[in-house]
Formats: sequence, structure tokens, C-alpha cells
Amino acid sequence: MRVLVFGNPIAKIDSAAVRIAKKLEGKIPNVEFVRFDMSEDLENEGKEPVILDAVVGLEKPRIIELSELELSARPLSLHGFDLLWTLLLLKKLGKIRGAKIIGVPAKRSAKQSLPEVRRLLRSILP
Repeated sequence: MRVLVFGNPIAKIDSAAVRIAKKLEGKIPNVEFVRFDMSEDLENEGKEPVILDAVVGLEKPRIIELSELELSARPLSLHGFDLLWTLLLLKKLGKIRGAKIIGVPAKRSAKQSLPEVRRLLRSILP
């Protein structure tokens, strides 16, 4: 399973996903972490991409379905605003069915989130 990793390793508030991916690289069988800086090529990543990204407003890591971001009365905010819009557009165009976003709290340390992210990844392995 490919996990697309978004974030900026230099910006503290946007680096948790990148740091977690580095720590988990090679430690979960059948999981490949791929750094993704631009959301332009997402349609080439399958009908339901798996994404790891920092999310403002989360208290602990969790799986966020794309439909949740579309319909939520109080929406969560992916730190990369362009990622959300790209995903929604690709879904509307029929290029993807949805996405599984493993949201990592933007204001929590990677060390604190690591065990839960590992558990979430294992729970969605095919």
C-alpha cells in the first residue's frame, strides 16, 4: 500500500506527517511511504489514495474520509488547503472515489502520535 505523505519538514506545524513517515519507513510490511509535495498527480495514485498529513484541529491521529470533509458542519482543515480542493475536484470529476486521510494533529509531537498512526495504518492494510 502506498501512503502519500504531505507536509513541510521545515515548518513545525506542518512537519508531523513527514517525521512520522521517516520513523515508520520499512517498519510496516507492505507499506511504502511516498513524499508528495504537489497534489497535481493525485489522480495517478488510484481510485482511493491513502494520505498522511497534518490536520489542524485534531487532538489525536485518526482516519478521515473525504466525505467527512465535504459534508461536515464544522469541517476539519487539512493544513494544505490546495490538497482538500484537489481531492474534492478529482472526486467530482470521477477520477477518484474517495480518499483515506490519516490525519495527524498539527500541534502534537510526532513521538506522541507515532503509535496511533502505526495502529491506523495496520487497520487499513488490504
